[in-house]
Amino acid sequence: MKVPLLDLKAQYASIKPEVDAAIAEVLESQYFILGPKVEQCEKAIAAYSNCSHGIGVSSGSDALLVCLMAEGVGPGDEVITTPYTFFATAGAIARLGATPVFVDIDPETYNLDVSQITSKVTTKTRAIIPVHLYGQMAEMDAIMQVAEEHGLVVIEDAAQAIGAEYKGRRAGSIGHYGCFSFFPSKNLGAAGDGGMVVTNDAQRAEKVRVLRGHGSKPKYYHKLVGGNFRLDAIQAAIVSAKLPHLDEWTSARQRNAKRYDQLFGEAGLPVGIPAVVASRHIFNQYVIRVSGRDELQAHLQKNGVGTEVYYPVPMHVQECFAYLGHKAGSYPESERAAKETLALPIHPELTEPQAQFVVDCVREFLAVPALAGTQSKAASE
Repeated sequence: MKVPLLDLKAQYASIKPEVDAAIAEVLESQYFILGPKVEQCEKAIAAYSNCSHGIGVSSGSDALLVCLMAEGVGPGDEVITTPYTFFATAGAIARLGATPVFVDIDPETYNLDVSQITSKVTTKTRAIIPVHLYGQMAEMDAIMQVAEEHGLVVIEDAAQAIGAEYKGRRAGSIGHYGCFSFFPSKNLGAAGDGGMVVTNDAQRAEKVRVLRGHGSKPKYYHKLVGGNFRLDAIQAAIVSAKLPHLDEWTSARQRNAKRYDQLFGEAGLPVGIPAVVASRHIFNQYVIRVSGRDELQAHLQKNGVGTEVYYPVPMHVQECFAYLGHKAGSYPESERAAKETLALPIHPELTEPQAQFVVDCVREFLAVPALAGTQSKAASE
């Protein structure tokens, strides 16, 4: 049995007429850069996220970058974030000449350990970038309290968390900015790169809007040095066409996660399953913890099961950040997670037999016998 990590072809097939019509409308208009389709997408994403403003940008990475630019972050400044994340989080800080300051993760949620944040605040600290990893929000109340006490800006890296909730509040709506990614593999993906900044601050929204277009307002008049961070109309149209399906897809991911929880529990496997502490986890990824992770991944690949390691090398030990002076052991929970975690297929199109097959393959690798009177589906394939 083949179980892909993600099945974008199946998703596209289910909404092909809507997506094709949205693309055709843009082609007929020949209005490709910003314009009405982008504005429509901005309003829809902002409303979905319980925010007043949405600014479409070229990627989730550029969303982080332009927010830091809007705050004037640069050389001599420090920004607190996690070492256990995709490169863009720390990369955006470093690109502006600022210093990424890392805080280790909570081993249960993989998000920032909020108890360690205050100890990292200095007179140079300008901002905190919490990452809502795998679709579950960080502890935003504690983060906002630290930020308020020290006059810091909070930029939510919600690239994996559109629609996630913390105490009933949507990702992106609590901090000063929220940053989304529409990379194709995300729960709400475009057909290429794309992103969005959301905020409830009108002045900040306007500054981001100006910065995404080379700092120009009006056209050809530049009070600011910005960049080319514009969301194009075709990507915006595709995202808008998919958005009405997002809650349905999220519900399917949540059902699949519960099914995995049940199957792993029934099998009695020595596998750590995701801890759900937020009020709405959207399961961009379903990540297990297991010893012998690399060998298990190879076993699953051999049996046709797609997996991914998010992330094998924490930021503090990446070669490009050697100048920060961190060494292995500096952030032990991030390092342990990098060695033990593995993402399993969780996409909305995952079937019950496929989920059972995945668990059976894990059981075979761990040499745990099937329940009495049953036969491993992996063994029978």
